[in-house]
Amino acid sequence: MSSLTLLMAALLQLPGLEAPRYSFTEQVVRTWVDTGWMVWPLAFCAVLGLITITWKSISLATKAARTRKLLTQVDTLLAERRVDEALQVCKESHSPAGNILYAGLERREEGTERVMKAIENQGLLELSKLERGLVVLATLTSVAPLLGFLGTVIGMIVAFQAIELAGEVEATLVAGGIKIALLTTAEGLCIAIPVSIMHNYFVSRIDRLVIDMEESAQKMVDALHEMEFRKRGAAAS
Repeated sequence: MSSLTLLMAALLQLPGLEAPRYSFTEQVVRTWVDTGWMVWPLAFCAVLGLITITWKSISLATKAARTRKLLTQVDTLLAERRVDEALQVCKESHSPAGNILYAGLERREEGTERVMKAIENQGLLELSKLERGLVVLATLTSVAPLLGFLGTVIGMIVAFQAIELAGEVEATLVAGGIKIALLTTAEGLCIAIPVSIMHNYFVSRIDRLVIDMEESAQKMVDALHEMEFRKRGAAAS
């Protein structure tokens, strides 16, 4: 909503238009009041989107840092064939990558196929956890513009009602309704655009995390397969 107010202030600086006589706070309050009752659902969408984006940013940043650290440790331990230590590191990590690798390492004695199946099942669970909150952002991306368009329709209804009651068309009669229509549309778009950008950003970050975990899981399977092959060769000899 503040970005909308700044846009309005910039437009008022155009030649032939009167300069704004309100402070920033007064402009925000005036915009809030002029929007009418539609400002409440729009404000709810803005606050919900801000909270979700903040929480998701912190959550993904924390999980990404833990994942990078864990994968480096586990890759090193597996390269040195220290499987038990790698299993303990995964168990204590409390991260998506740790849970996935732990599920596979826990079944290392059951064969490579069981390990891969365990990784796949745990991977689906961890992916659903990583995607928490995205549905909220996706919903806001769709709902905020729709609320803006609803405000547009309400504003036009108000304008035509004013014309009907007055029995004539004057700019001052329809200005209020048209103002509501334009404000709600602009506010809905100002909410939806950044929310949509952040939603796509989070999806891309989750995809990168998933790729990193898949690569590490494949390295783990290869290392376990190699150890199993050598164990069989030693037993046969």
